[in-house]
Amino acid sequence: MDLVERSGAKTVTKGGIMRLEKSQGKVLQATVVAVGSGSKGKVGDKILPECGGTKVVLDKDYFLFGDGDILRKYVD
Repeated sequence: MDLVERSGAKTVTKGGIMRLEKSQGKVLQATVVAVGSGSKGKVGDKILPECGGTKVVLDKDYFLFGDGDILRKYVD
């Protein structure tokens, strides 16, 4: 399991391409802040998780995702 912090999608890609407003809300990006034993991820990974996850409220809102719930890692 990975504990992640969600963030909104960026409006402009690294290559300078602007994303349409209606597609921005559909993309959920997240950063891994903690990993459980046996996890394939590591802290600081930027990921695209599936919708859902288990909400955990600490000092902020975080979400728990299993390795199977992570669609892919990406480089910002």
